[in-house]
Amino acid sequence: MRFEIMRLDDVDGTAVDSTVVDAASVNRIVQQAAFTGQRIYIRPATSAAQ
Repeated sequence: MRFEIMRLDDVDGTAVDSTVVDAASVNRIVQQAAFTGQRIYIRPATSAAQ
């Protein structure tokens, strides 16, 4: 399964950029975001997301 991970703006919460990753990469990205205090939003990727 693939997931879209969006990095969110600290001020207004809008998506700044996004990437699509496999399930094995999600934990690493979440840990990194928690360590740096980065806000992220994760959702299942649609076939249109690249």
